[in-house]
This record gives sequence, structure tokens and C-alpha cells, in this order.
Amino acid sequence: MSKLFDIPFGGATVQAALPERTFAVPNTVMPKLQPAADLEVSINQVLAQPLGSPCIRDLVEPGARVTIAFDDPTVPSFGPFRRLAMLAALRELDSAGVPFENVTAICANSLHRKFRKQELAVILGDDLVERFGPRLLCHDAEDADGLVYFGKTHSGYDVEINRYAVESGLTIYITAAQNRGFSGGWKSVCVGLSTYRSIRHHHTPDGMSMSVKDNRMHRVLNEMAVLFESKAPSIQFKIEAIEAGPFQTAQVFAGNTWTVREAVLDVLEQQFPARRDLSDTLFDVLIYGVPDWSPYAIFASMNPILTLLSSGLGYLGGTVQALGKPGCTCIMVTPCPNEWDDVHHPSYRDVWENVLPHTCDPYAIEAQYSERYARHERYIDMYRNGHAFHPIHGVFATQPLRRLSHVGRVIVAGAQDATVPKHLGFTAAKDVAEALAMCNELHGPDFSIAYAQHPAAPTKLAM
Repeated sequence: MSKLFDIPFGGATVQAALPERTFAVPNTVMPKLQPAADLEVSINQVLAQPLGSPCIRDLVEPGARVTIAFDDPTVPSFGPFRRLAMLAALRELDSAGVPFENVTAICANSLHRKFRKQELAVILGDDLVERFGPRLLCHDAEDADGLVYFGKTHSGYDVEINRYAVESGLTIYITAAQNRGFSGGWKSVCVGLSTYRSIRHHHTPDGMSMSVKDNRMHRVLNEMAVLFESKAPSIQFKIEAIEAGPFQTAQVFAGNTWTVREAVLDVLEQQFPARRDLSDTLFDVLIYGVPDWSPYAIFASMNPILTLLSSGLGYLGGTVQALGKPGCTCIMVTPCPNEWDDVHHPSYRDVWENVLPHTCDPYAIEAQYSERYARHERYIDMYRNGHAFHPIHGVFATQPLRRLSHVGRVIVAGAQDATVPKHLGFTAAKDVAEALAMCNELHGPDFSIAYAQHPAAPTKLAM
């Protein structure tokens, strides 16, 4: 006996027959939050009564210099939130006597690529992009003159931040969405407006975490924030959203970064049960689809590292250790074409061709290759003067390989080119049925199986 499931498969879905005993596990927000009835009203309300902070108009002197930073488009919030929050903040500043000409807007793209003005217009609106003109910037993590280094925290973490966020009288940061406990809080400034020198301390195979409470990455970021706040003259103010979907906002918070973070986490804790609580049983086989989408392929295209590692084992593989037995088999359902976008991801193909054939050990990759790519002059020039991800990002994208310490075998079902999964030591199967037959041989005919129900690819953004 079997059950039919529609499984995400690249840009579409594929119907597959899974054993009747398959345990289906939703991996989306449960229960889903409802969209705000009037988002503009919600933003104005939280700005009128911010958490742990005076109102924006009471934080600045007339004529002050102000920075408004915002999440870059890799954060999958494609509705009007960034725009409405920025407009509301500008009204507050105007009432405090801060002229528009004194405000700089910065896309906090961190080590992600710099975005074109027409791409930023999709999330901000054409009118705001035009009004800001040259005062609408993308963060440059390699601009030595545009950065301030604060030294090391008591644990030895380097803290380096964009100069605008340091020297403005007030910095307002707009966080457009949450990704479990991964986003928001001090990650906004201490990552989005920071550099490899700082980011290397937590962007490690074991450093990043999606946990809502007691997040190990945010422990590092919070320690950085303490040093930053003790030395930076700029006041930091946060506007954060919890989304009801990629195009709608559910709740809005504003105020002191620490206080807003706690309020947001209280809501997220109710939305996302710990992954270890998804099932009392561990399974021999875990299967899920990989859509043709990644936060790192916004206005760009996928590649095998994004598909199989960053998304496949990374963002979508978060249930592997929660649901799979040690030595389990992971079936990814994806066509995973052998295609590359060398404008936006030039170091990715380089890592694929010149690193992964030698080792798929993420700790060895970090130790042996990080500095080489972090200092790669040609790729850094493409990051600074083009629209390429910083070269270190191709190394960061391999870090989900650490899950192979738990997974016995990865089978890629539906790969158009069998050499692509084999390049990583994975097994290629022509379809789900063939992958399940392989599991029969590996685990016996009564193997236990769980299906992680990830959402299909979001709607493509149009410019």
C-alpha cells in the first residue's frame, strides 16, 4: 500500500508514491499567523509606543545625521513592509527636525552581493529609490574607509561595523522577516553591516543555528553587541516584523534592540516547536523535495551548491538530525541541473571544481580554504564593483556538509545529470521509486520513513 504526495521538485512538483507507513511532518509555521489588518496602522502604533525606548522623534536632535538600514532581498519578505516602515520612520524624523537630506539608507547585504537599484525598488518602491538617489547604498564589507573596528570582545570576537551605523546620531534598522531564531536581534547590525573579520567567528560548520531560544550564534552576536554599544556613539533603534507569508506581515515590533528581540522570540516560540519534538520516533529514511529557490538566488539562478548543500542539507536539512537515526538515508527530490551563474556566484563554481573534489569535510574546507577565498582579489573586485557574492560565501555554503556525520547516505532522486550528486559522493536515482528501492536494499523492506513537507518555491519576483 502507498500514499501519493506532491513533492517540490525544482520549479514544479512531482507526484510520488510513498509507503503507507510514511510519517508526514509539516515543517512550516504552525499555526500560521494572520496578516495584519492594516500594516501601516500597525507600524505607526508600535512607533508611537516603542519597547524599551523613547520614540524616534525623541532620540534625535534637529539636524542630526541618521542612517536607516534594512534587510537585503535575500530575506524573503517581498511585501510592502520595508517601504512602509521606512516611510513611517522618515515621518518621525521629519517631525523631529531631521531633513530628508540628512538620512542615508543602507541595504545591509553583509557578504551577500550588492543589489541593483531596480532590484531594491521591488522592496522599497521606485519613488524611495529615486528620492534617496546616491544616498541609497549597499554595504561594502571590503571598504576599509567605510568601516570602524572596535577590537575584540572578552571571548576574542572581532567587532567591525559599517561607519554610517556607528557615527550617525541614530541608526534605525528594519528587519523584514524572521527565520526561526536565525534572524533579527543583533544579527542585523553585527552581520548585515559587518565584515568577514567579524562574521568568521560564528559562520562556521557548528556556529549557526535556527534555534528560537538559547541560540548559539546569537550568543556570539550579543557579546559583540555589548562591545559595540559600549563604544559606538550612535543610538540603535529596531523595527522588526514577523511575517504571515512571503508577501504579508503579521506582527510588528519597534524599540530597543534587546527588548524587541525578546518580544519577537516569545511569539516565535509559540510558532515553532523545537525540531527534536517533531516525533518520538527516529526513522531510517527521510525524504523531502528541494524547490528551485534559495535566499541567495533572488534575482539570480540556482547552482548545485545552493541546491544540494545550502538548501538541501542546510535550510531544508534541519529535520535530518531531529528525525533520522544515526546512519539514516536522506532522499532529496530535485532535478539539480548542472547550471552556474557566474555573475552573482563566481566563487561557487570555483569551490565546486577546485575544493569539493579534494574534500567534503566542512572543517577541512574551513581550515584549508577560508583565507584563500576571503582574500581572493578578483572575486572581491566582483563583489565591490559588480553584483557578486563575496568569495567567502562559496565556502560558507559548504558548511551544511557537517550533517553527513549523521547521515549514512544521500540519494538525489530525479537529478538531470547523475554526475552532479556523484561529485559530492551522493547517489543518483532516476526517480523516487528507484530511490525507495535502494532504501529497501540498505535498510530492509520494512524501513521506517518520514516525509518532511517543505513548501514549494515562492512566487518569482518581477522587476
